[in-house]
Amino acid sequence: METTGIVTPNLTDGSGTARTVDGAHRAIDKATDAVRPVVDRVASGAHQAVDKFASAAGQAKEVLSARGEQLKNAQAQAMEQTRLYVRENPMVSLGIAVAVGFILSKLFSSR
Repeated sequence: METTGIVTPNLTDGSGTARTVDGAHRAIDKATDAVRPVVDRVASGAHQAVDKFASAAGQAKEVLSARGEQLKNAQAQAMEQTRLYVRENPMVSLGIAVAVGFILSKLFSSR
C-alpha cells in the first residue's frame, strides 16, 4: 500500500475500528488504481479528437484561403475585361448602362 500522506488516528478500542479505517483506505486505493486506466484512455481519446479537429480545421482554412485567392483573381480579371470592353466600345457600354438603369428603375419603382 502506498503512503498517501493522510494521518489516520490509531483507534484501537477493541472494536476493530482501526481495521475498518485501514480497510476503507485500501478500498479507496484499489478503486483509484482501477479507475486510473479508464481515465487515461478517455483523456487519450479526447486528445486524439481535438487533434483530428485541429487538423480538419487547418485543412479547411487552407482550402478556403486558396478559393478566396481564386475568387480574388477572377474578380480582377473580370474587372480588367470590363475596362477593356468599355474602352473599345464606349457607345455600346453607355447604351447597356442606360438599359440596365431603366429596367432596374421599373423593377424597384414604388407604383
